[in-house]
Amino acid sequence: MSHHPAYEADSLIAEDIAAYLDQHQNKQLLRFITCGSVDDGKSTLIGRLLYDSKMIFEDQLSALENDSKKVGTQGDAIDFALLVDGLAAEREQGITIDVAYRFFATEKRKFIVADTPGHVQYTRNMVTGASTADLAVILIDARKGVLEQTRRHSYIAHLLGIRHLVLAVNKMDLVGYDQSVFDAIVADYRGFANEIGIEEFTPIPISGFKGDNITTAPSANTPWYHGPSLIEHLETVELANTRAQERAFRMPVQWVNRPNLDFRGFAGMVSDGAVKPGDPVRIVPSGKTSTVKSVVTFDGELAEAVAGQSITLTLEDEVDCSRGDVIAAAGDPPEASDQFEATIVWMSEEAMKPGRGYWLKLGSQMVTANVQPPKYEICVNSFEHLAAKTLELNAIGVAELRTDRALTFEPYSKSRQLGGFILIDKFTNATVAAGMIHFSLRRAQNVHWQPTAITRDDHAALKNQKPRVLWFTGLSGSGKSTIANEVEKRLNLMNRHTFLLDGDNVRHGLNKDLGFTEADRIENIRRIGEVAKLMADAGLIVLTAFISPFRAERQMVRQMLPEGEFIEVFVDTPLEVAEGRDVKGLYKKARSGELKNFTGIDSPYEAPEAAEIRVNTVDMTPAEAADYIIQQILPLK
Repeated sequence: MSHHPAYEADSLIAEDIAAYLDQHQNKQLLRFITCGSVDDGKSTLIGRLLYDSKMIFEDQLSALENDSKKVGTQGDAIDFALLVDGLAAEREQGITIDVAYRFFATEKRKFIVADTPGHVQYTRNMVTGASTADLAVILIDARKGVLEQTRRHSYIAHLLGIRHLVLAVNKMDLVGYDQSVFDAIVADYRGFANEIGIEEFTPIPISGFKGDNITTAPSANTPWYHGPSLIEHLETVELANTRAQERAFRMPVQWVNRPNLDFRGFAGMVSDGAVKPGDPVRIVPSGKTSTVKSVVTFDGELAEAVAGQSITLTLEDEVDCSRGDVIAAAGDPPEASDQFEATIVWMSEEAMKPGRGYWLKLGSQMVTANVQPPKYEICVNSFEHLAAKTLELNAIGVAELRTDRALTFEPYSKSRQLGGFILIDKFTNATVAAGMIHFSLRRAQNVHWQPTAITRDDHAALKNQKPRVLWFTGLSGSGKSTIANEVEKRLNLMNRHTFLLDGDNVRHGLNKDLGFTEADRIENIRRIGEVAKLMADAGLIVLTAFISPFRAERQMVRQMLPEGEFIEVFVDTPLEVAEGRDVKGLYKKARSGELKNFTGIDSPYEAPEAAEIRVNTVDMTPAEAADYIIQQILPLK
């Protein structure tokens, strides 16, 4: 039986499509960014790459031609930037605000390119685009030369571990393709690059608008240039995965895969090295060892997996391993520590709060991290180390971090996957910073937990009570100390073992060195939290009377204690009532400007949103409030 010609044609088309998809699926992928100063032509360059690689649909091309006429492009010329500047605000202003990701392919490779913003206020967006890139194309307007933002973006690209840099001197058509202009810019940039440790870069004279030296052979307009075109360089540059495969094996565990009782595997992406059945491995941070039994994928078992592949490993032994752990080569494992030095790029409108707890996410690991006051801030123009108490939006600084448990890591210079992290605000869930670990602090390696024979349960049983921390918070003059004192007197009559930590009293000794800035207030509460925890470990009922104005620090102390032991007592007294009392004359000084950073006046108070106990001294006397609190915390064991 013969087939109809239409069916045969359809069959041939289907085969061609399948072959095309298979060809592209097996190509290597290069991720790169374009960056530089405003209006250096980044979006135009990417639009040209998309256009010349035929990655534009007919309807897109038609819309592009219409849009180009609207913005006043000369003649029938196409404004390629419109392919990338997708946000309405960008089209109206003629600038790039967000990071725009685009995909295109050539016969040799696939590419994902990020068009990053040029404006200083959007530097954080550039950091986002650079964090996963293997290469950076630094564009320079041939008429303007090396600018401040060129230096800033080059520094950040180098800082984030991008070792392949292309210096694309754009708009050569506007300077008559003058070689002397190109050579002067390259020489200027080389001097700057040497200052910051950029060992090599590839300079290319281009015109994004005209297409010179971008996707075709070297342009006739630049006969003096004998290097590769931009696309030729992108097709041949070494990929990051190639280098990663040469390093020792690492795989952060994303998920423990246990579909049934007969299978238990550990799923993740190989970040470095290679692994095969029979390889000895170590689980970090626990240090447990085992041997790889099999390397499993959706399509079956592999003889070997390399960096960049997503796999599931099964092990010969039943070892304790969970999400956040790292499976590594047994003879060359990564480090684990809870104290580090790191470079931090601050990306939030709200300044960094030294001492505050942020979520730190590194790969599949999530811990609480406290950032210490910066050692210094880096000036990206002069590269000077500047004194700094905090980091503002787009600032880059070096600081120490402490985490609540050991973090498996490697220096960022060795592994981006195990050395790069982000900081997340615990209340807004917004990413506030990106960071690169330098090394663990030596003191972290020299301090270890010393086990003791008598446990916190033993201490509590001896006192015949359950430990608690009653955390009194409220404005100055709200009545915290008075009510806490009344509560302790009642507990004492009930033969309970207690201790009262009062804000003023503690500042005479333990916290004598702290002032009342926001950073000092955060550190004040952190220290009190640690003391209260130790006292609770001793079996005591601890009462604390502190303004403790920030929710984040009260939450930090809550997380130090076992569930149910932290009881927040909100002494809810209106500001006008507290100020009317002004027993210590502090409000008067604050209103006159003699006392700075006073809570409720020129420093905020964040009231509890879900305190376990709420009392006030408007409707209650201190004695009544104390009786109410005692009723709420019963029974005491």
